[in-house]
Amino acid sequence: MPTYKQLRPTPRNAAIAQSAYEALSRYGGTDGPLTLRAGDNGQERPIDLPAGAVDLLMHVLKTMAAGQGVTVIPEHAELTTAQAADILNVSRPFLIKLLDRKEIPHRSVGRHRRIRVEDVMAYKNAIDRERDRALERLTREAQAHDMGYGAR
Repeated sequence: MPTYKQLRPTPRNAAIAQSAYEALSRYGGTDGPLTLRAGDNGQERPIDLPAGAVDLLMHVLKTMAAGQGVTVIPEHAELTTAQAADILNVSRPFLIKLLDRKEIPHRSVGRHRRIRVEDVMAYKNAIDRERDRALERLTREAQAHDMGYGAR
């Protein structure tokens, strides 16, 4: 099984995801399992889903309904440098520089590097927070200098 699974919805699948999300939304946030009935060739059978899986499925469906791709990665997975670069939307050489500067922890397996998904996401979240702070600072400065970005 691959380390992670990517899914980009077609417009048809986005519409199906919206319908499924609406049908499941009344069951989200419950503590107990949810039993669904699935059918194929006239045969129906119940499928029990744990509550956490229902909430996760709803999040996936809502994201797909918006036409956005979804990537599912197990919590303790280790990524290759190419996979980590893809998640961060940076080039592999740029990621290697981050690893060499020890900005993201990693381990070596022979000549290859492996990065824990938690470390990639921690770096991504830190960069996102830094970018948000920079945008807020620029907005405040633009407002202070009356550059057409007045407070509303």
